[in-house]
Amino acid sequence: MSFNFYTNAVSRASRGLAAAIFILGLSLIGVGFLIYVLRDLFAILFSIIFCIAGVGCAITAVRILWAMRKFGRINSDSSDAHRENVQIHIEEHYDV
Repeated sequence: MSFNFYTNAVSRASRGLAAAIFILGLSLIGVGFLIYVLRDLFAILFSIIFCIAGVGCAITAVRILWAMRKFGRINSDSSDAHRENVQIHIEEHYDV
């Protein structure tokens, strides 16, 4: 009678991991080759992506600055800044 201290699951898991790493390696080689062959196309695509991201960042920054300017004007216009319909409740507990 023989005892097995491990199952076949470890062997299947290591084979699956090796296959996934092999496929990832081949995919990286393929993408690298495509970038080498079509470098002008990829340069144009990346430049478009970076320009769009830059415009988005600039628009977001302008919107934040504009909102802060409006917020600053609201706070500076009224000398007694208060909010309507806001009541402050003070509970006084006297411990004797």
